[in-house]
Parts: sequence; C-alpha cells; structure tokens
Amino acid sequence: MKRIIVTFFLSFIFLHVFANFSDTTIKLAAVTHVRNANRILVSKANVVYPEIFAGHEEASLSYAEKFTNHRRDYLIRIYKRSQKYFPKAKAILKKYNIPSEFAILMALESGFNGNAVSPKGAVGYWQIMDEVAKEYGLRIAENKSKKTQKSSHTKTKPVADDRKNFTRSTIAAARYLQDRARNLNNDWLLIAASYNCGVGNVWNAMKKSGIENPGYWDIQQFLPAETKAYVMNFITLNLVFNNYKTFLEGKLQFKDVYAVPENVLPQGIDLNILNKLL
Repeated sequence: MKRIIVTFFLSFIFLHVFANFSDTTIKLAAVTHVRNANRILVSKANVVYPEIFAGHEEASLSYAEKFTNHRRDYLIRIYKRSQKYFPKAKAILKKYNIPSEFAILMALESGFNGNAVSPKGAVGYWQIMDEVAKEYGLRIAENKSKKTQKSSHTKTKPVADDRKNFTRSTIAAARYLQDRARNLNNDWLLIAASYNCGVGNVWNAMKKSGIENPGYWDIQQFLPAETKAYVMNFITLNLVFNNYKTFLEGKLQFKDVYAVPENVLPQGIDLNILNKLL
C-alpha cells in the first residue's frame, strides 16, 4: 500500500509540473528532427584556435563568446597596449621554448603596468612574489643602510626592483615557466594554472582527480574558482588576439549558426527559441 501511495504521489507531481508545458516534448522532438536532417547552415564558425589549445575547443567556446561580447572595449584597449610589449616578450619566451601565447599573462597579471603591486606583494609586469624573484636572481626593492663620508647619520638608498624592469622580469618569468613545463608534463594549461595558484595547488588537484597523468580539463573542478577563471581568460584573450582583425570587424563567430525551415516543424513552435536550442 505504501508503494502504491508513493507511486501515485510522484505521478501527481509529474503531471502537475508538466501540465503547463505540453509542447515541451514536441519542441525537443522537433529539435532532434531538425538536428538530424533539416537544419540549414547560415554561417560557419571562423574562430581559429592556437595550436596549444587544440583538442578541447568546446570546453571554452561558450565562455570565450560571452567574454568577447561583454568585454569588447577592454579587449581592444589591451590589444593596443600589447603591441608595445609583445614583440620583445615573445622573442624572450621563444629562447626558453615557451609558446608565444604566454605573453598574454602580462595582460592578465598587470595590464602591462611595470609598477603594479598586488595586495599580496607581487610586483611588476609579471607580478612576481619576493621569494620567486630571489630564486630567479632578481633584485627586489629593499632599503639598505649606507653611511656617507660627510655625515655619521645613516641614510637609506633605494635599490632598483628588477620586477619592474621589462627585460629582466620577462626573462625570469620565462625561466619560471620553463621549470613548470618540466614538472607539469608540458601541459600548457596546467602551467598557466600554476602561474596563478602555484604549482603545489596544481599537484594537489592532480592527485584529487585520481587520474594518472591528468590534463587541465581533468582537474579543473579541484582548482580555485579564481584559477579556473584565470585559465579561461588566458584562452579567451589568446583567441581574440589570434583572430583580432575578424574580431575588430565584428565578424568573429565561435559556433556554427543554423536556421530552421518553418515547413519542417509543427505549428506553434517558436523558431527563435528553437534556433537558440540548436
């Protein structure tokens, strides 16, 4: 008797919830039918992915499309700034076998502001922390005591911070990325993630995945939200810069666009909604 009551109750809920959506099944059937046979390709996706992102394009398409639509002014502004720095940065990265796409990290880290200082104390174009700076031979700004001959008073002399020097900081960043490539199996998205949250956190996420030699997409759910957004922005900015002319013309398209002929659908189907579902 208890089982009969539960079954009746669930049936009642199902009928009540879906009573006002009687055309849902029809719409879904129509979508399947159109997908299988009768869609018309209106325009084809034209975004070209850099080689280092190949293989998982679908994972970032929706994010990149939304970001591009909502942050157009920002992307144009950052692209213009990048023209001053990218040629030299990419040449340095190449010497250390780092893909040129990693020049984008400067945009994400500091917006090309060599004097940028984060709340956590990261400094310069590449936002390098004190410990990392010292590890890679960069001088950091410290006040050193110096007695002058004219006075017995101790005076301080500021020391130049190499993190604010474009060339020196870029070489250090390239060396850092090269070291991460060695211990992250040359998975460039794992390496980008490690630049944001540290290689230790990436290693922990790899262990949590339970997968042998996991890639970025295998571990992303175990990474901080900030890092996941960072990697998606890394991909998106590279997509825009790699397709900048098309983007600037307003013609950059991430997905194929289809239309549905009216004569293949039942009456009452909203074609605008259906086209979005496709």
